[in-house]
Amino acid sequence: MSSREDILQSIRRNTGIRYEKPDYAPLEKEAMTYSDKLAQFQDIMKLMGGRAVILQDGEDVNEVIRKQYPEAKRIATCVDEMQCGGKSYKITCATFHPDDVEKSGDLNGTDLAILQGRVGVCENGAVWIQQDVEQRAIYFISEELVILLDRKNLVNNMHEAYKKIDTGEYGYGVFISGPSKTADIEQALVMGAHGACDVTVIVL
Repeated sequence: MSSREDILQSIRRNTGIRYEKPDYAPLEKEAMTYSDKLAQFQDIMKLMGGRAVILQDGEDVNEVIRKQYPEAKRIATCVDEMQCGGKSYKITCATFHPDDVEKSGDLNGTDLAILQGRVGVCENGAVWIQQDVEQRAIYFISEELVILLDRKNLVNNMHEAYKKIDTGEYGYGVFISGPSKTADIEQALVMGAHGACDVTVIVL
């Protein structure tokens, strides 16, 4: 038995009173919904310090990425190809795959990482990233992020999002909402303290 399981078993043995999970149904009925999800998602992403770019018909996703980040040289991609709305989007502007490195520390110095978003939340701009590579440090160590998101996977609120998220084979996932930011020190806003300094969501 693992040490993790030992701890969980000890907690279970020493728990005197157990309570049922609260009923969230009344809260779900009051949750925010939006008539134009795309517009709401764009607005809230801007508010969060990032941006949402709607890919237009005929546009090359690689050209959009290069235009947004012209100085990026070391580019990692976690998604080689993505199918959306009957179309195939191949990522050709990347220079390596995160799992090509031996250890997570070798990812230091990555200028840009291209990820696949599974669910986008319109109320707060959060995008669910399901771990799909061994080196999940790429989600946080890269200076800038591009997240590819199928517009069909936009939901109104977190109640809807939690019904759709999954952690996949690696058992890990994370919500990312714009660039990393903190104002803990002297109430001064600092971008990129714990993750990417810049985030672009490309809605396909």
